[in-house]
Amino acid sequence: MSDWGPVFVAVVLFILLTPGLLVQIPGRGRFVEFGNFQTSGVSILVHSILYFALICIFLLAIGVHVYVG
Repeated sequence: MSDWGPVFVAVVLFILLTPGLLVQIPGRGRFVEFGNFQTSGVSILVHSILYFALICIFLLAIGVHVYVG
């Protein structure tokens, strides 16, 4: 059986934390902007740090596992 948990968590977090798609922190006009489809270097850095922190929490601390097959 193969463990698809890390792949599933990484793909979902990547989609949810893409800057400008759903939310952008920090935004251009406000601290948080929703669905503006724009990005900046600072927001890419913030979203990368959030992605790394959440991936570490879900994969190392919680240990998400999804076995298929």
